[in-house]
Amino acid sequence: MRRKRWARGGRAAALLGSLTVVLTGCGAKDWERNLRFGWPTGVTKEGTESRVLWTWSCVTALALGVIVWALIFWCCIRYRKKDDELPRQTKYNFAVEAVCFTFPFLVIAGLFYRTVIVEDDINHLSKNADTYIQVNAFKWNWQFEYQSYLGPAGQQTGRTTEAYADPADPSKFAKDPNYPSQPYYIRTTGTQFEIPVLVIPVNQTVQMDEHSLDVIHSFWVPEFLFKRDVIPYGVNSTERDNKFEFTATSTGSFVGRCAELCGVYHSQMNFEVRVVEQATFVKYLTALKGLGPNDPANQHKALKLAGMNPYATTTYPFETDRSARSASQKQSGG
Repeated sequence: MRRKRWARGGRAAALLGSLTVVLTGCGAKDWERNLRFGWPTGVTKEGTESRVLWTWSCVTALALGVIVWALIFWCCIRYRKKDDELPRQTKYNFAVEAVCFTFPFLVIAGLFYRTVIVEDDINHLSKNADTYIQVNAFKWNWQFEYQSYLGPAGQQTGRTTEAYADPADPSKFAKDPNYPSQPYYIRTTGTQFEIPVLVIPVNQTVQMDEHSLDVIHSFWVPEFLFKRDVIPYGVNSTERDNKFEFTATSTGSFVGRCAELCGVYHSQMNFEVRVVEQATFVKYLTALKGLGPNDPANQHKALKLAGMNPYATTTYPFETDRSARSASQKQSGG
């Protein structure tokens, strides 16, 4: 009998050892990235932090669920009715009450602490970001103003170092050291015929200043795992505008949307974020600057000059003509 017990114990130990080897073959980061519990992977540093918080919160919740289920089933089996005798009643048990209070409190405190850390990282604004962009939202499209960026030699270009456009007359430029009282004139504007494309450099800190010209909108890129409302504090006011910062870690094209019901064509207020290498980003802005702000076709011309697809690839304009009898068509890269 004792040998059989040893044999069963040996098989259990071998199985447990094999399982341990398999589980430790992948790092915690690897299987966390594979779990995700339905979340996208995320293509920014901040998005990755959000995903990791979500994953481990789910793991914690499942672990607590297993403990609770185990206690419930144990009580059902251990204290099932065997006869008519009333079982011993337990009350005023300080040890049990202390555990039932302390353990959940520690779990909640840990989750709260980690949530605050991640939120602080996401809301953090650098004093010297690599790129500054103002996002202007209006019914029902977007405008992107590149106010400052790192040049080909790593020098800061824009903001106080170059000419700014006069908002009343974009053809007039004058140096203005009091940023952001006047917008930098490298900008693109979406139309009902062309999706606006926001080009940003990979592995660089990008700070966004959101500005609304009419109603509340919301800047949302699903792969960033982030969105933030664009509040209309006034046409000429930017001091109270919402700001946020991110660092893209993967190149590619990602669809962006307005996540706040803003009117009739809210569902058609899309844009595209295109994350590229630094050299391509500088080449694009150089071409955009050369074309000037008054060329209505400056966006797709600059994209083509920078060696990119001249039109958005993740979304396309919707036909706004109510009398149209044909479906919206994707733009070609001609």
